[in-house]
Amino acid sequence: MTPIAGTEKAGSIFIDDKEIILVGTAHVSKESVDQVAAVIEAQKPDTVCVELCPSRFQSIKKKAQWQEMDIIKVIKEKKSFLLLSNLMLASFQKRIGDKLGVKPGEEMITAINAAEAAGAEVCLADRDITITLSRTWRSTGFWSKIKLIFQLVLSMGGVDEIDEKDIEEMKQADMLESILSEVEKSHPALREILIDERDRYLAQKIKTAPGKKIVAVVGAGHEPGIRKYIHTDSDLAALETLPPKGRFSGMFKWLIPALIVGLIVFGFFQGGAGAGKDMIIWWVAANAVFAGIGAIAAFGHPFTVFSAVFAAPVTSLNPMVAAGWVSGLVEAFARKPKVRDLESLPEDILSVRGFWRNKVTRILLVVVFTNLGSSIGTFVALPLMMKALGG
Repeated sequence: MTPIAGTEKAGSIFIDDKEIILVGTAHVSKESVDQVAAVIEAQKPDTVCVELCPSRFQSIKKKAQWQEMDIIKVIKEKKSFLLLSNLMLASFQKRIGDKLGVKPGEEMITAINAAEAAGAEVCLADRDITITLSRTWRSTGFWSKIKLIFQLVLSMGGVDEIDEKDIEEMKQADMLESILSEVEKSHPALREILIDERDRYLAQKIKTAPGKKIVAVVGAGHEPGIRKYIHTDSDLAALETLPPKGRFSGMFKWLIPALIVGLIVFGFFQGGAGAGKDMIIWWVAANAVFAGIGAIAAFGHPFTVFSAVFAAPVTSLNPMVAAGWVSGLVEAFARKPKVRDLESLPEDILSVRGFWRNKVTRILLVVVFTNLGSSIGTFVALPLMMKALGG
């Protein structure tokens, strides 16, 4: 970790005429907050870089941001999972912070305030969290996505067992990496997205920040990677772009519906009307039941559950529409979030019960769980349909 004393240069990085001083922190550590203020006061930098993206900065600074949320727009833009993931991560971090008496991101806000007091420029150096989550989601297969969802849910428990010693150990890892460590074991490519890509992004933003003396406040888990990549030029535009879906992925989403329809048609010709009818029944039943279970698990309105049940068998044959989008919109209209739901969102996300109670997060849960149930229903239906065909 960078020494606090302003005269010590052991932690500095020199690039051309720039001096870069990295300050590695834990995001919910009082010690880190004090250290950040001391370093900036001692070094008097031209620029202070912080490990925040504009959206995370707004979530910390702008307390009323939830009141401006358009949940219908979130569903239509297919961002339900991204928003739900972001809220779960915020919940994990805030609960640890409350336990230790430190606000999440307080060391970053301290850095910004200290920079303004010192007349230094502030640079938001991290990649947007939405891009990171989108790249993570796109890189994972179906079962990894399920593990990812449940790992996020599980992250909301176990906070009571975390103490300051654990926090010190968490300094060595990124918060997002810590939560998704179990998924990362079975999907090593996640580390490239969660850590390595962001290390390259942060390094590039830090070294191109204006001024000759730069203090960079980053999570300690990123410090080694930044030192590794700081002397290498990275393409920020490439790191900010969502990779296009592969040709196989684009074909695959149409392949299953084509296979289902083909099986049913083949069933009518090969096994007669009885076999074809049975195959249709299994397809409808499996999709409807599991999508309905997903909506029920999210405590959806009865109309929401019915919409999931009726939509899933049809939407599963159309990759352009998802059952969760239908049930999510029905839930949004059946239980339209009120101002108090938006106002209480920061507190409700601190508990599992609050996630299911708040109308905003319940809508997100409806979308995610219905889609998950519909996907499971598709995989369950296939062997049942084959069995009906064989019979």
